[in-house]
Amino acid sequence: MEYILETKNLEKRYKKFKAIDNLSMHIPKGSIYGLIGKNGAGKTTLIRLFCALQKPTSGQYTIYGIKNTSKEITKARKRMGAIIETPSVHIDMTARENLMEQSKIIGVPSYDGVDELLNLVGLSQTGKKKVHNFSLGMKQRLGIAIALVGNPDFLILDEPINGLDPEGIIDIREIILRLNKENGITFLISSHYLDELSKIATHYGFINKGRMIQEISKEKLEQNCKKRIEIKVSNAKECVKYLEQSNIPYEVISDNVINIYDKINISELAISLSKRDCIINEFHEKEETLENYYINLVGGEDNV
Repeated sequence: MEYILETKNLEKRYKKFKAIDNLSMHIPKGSIYGLIGKNGAGKTTLIRLFCALQKPTSGQYTIYGIKNTSKEITKARKRMGAIIETPSVHIDMTARENLMEQSKIIGVPSYDGVDELLNLVGLSQTGKKKVHNFSLGMKQRLGIAIALVGNPDFLILDEPINGLDPEGIIDIREIILRLNKENGITFLISSHYLDELSKIATHYGFINKGRMIQEISKEKLEQNCKKRIEIKVSNAKECVKYLEQSNIPYEVISDNVINIYDKINISELAISLSKRDCIINEFHEKEETLENYYINLVGGEDNV
């Protein structure tokens, strides 16, 4: 698999405090990678490292295969766009003027793509309206347009829907999905809005106390979180034999706990298993949300 960004044993220390602790991550090309962690987990510090706003204490990262210590890393970063914490906009300028100013800053010779960017983020009708009169959602959309100046194929967004109303959240979601599917742009999105992130992310990284707890694809996560019946049995071996013969999807969790991933009649199952000298002692219907999944991961990490 080709990765846009990778880190290996990355660390950022402030005196004795480790903001990033021996962290390794992998962002596949073309993915929408959701970086999940509570406030203070290290998400923004990590993003600031990638954008060269801070330097790592140890370890390394690569962007498009180029190491952060290489002289070529500056060229790699020109293929990136980023919004860190809040969009960097000039509030006394119009949306168009903001995009023109950004074009000058990064050395784009013409303003040919400005109208296209304004249309892409739904700001083509703002005319001479100054940014200080924009809603928060409009400012966020303008921030994305500014990050897109120079035609990057990798965007980093730090809490892009923070403080937005439902309509603003939907707008940002649709822009991200369109850029990913139609333009092939890879995203790294830091967020603690897990329900919203689950609607767009293709890959996830769960971070806590500066450490990467787990990286997982959307497909694998959905498999882990899908509806299931957890049964506790007296004879797991016989239970598994029955499930195999009946073509019922299952997963053995422990010596006496099995997850069943199918709609079943628990009474009929109990009768069938009893004929095999297997008793169902307990059963629970379960469906894990992304939030619960994260809490369970972090809970285990916090108790290490």
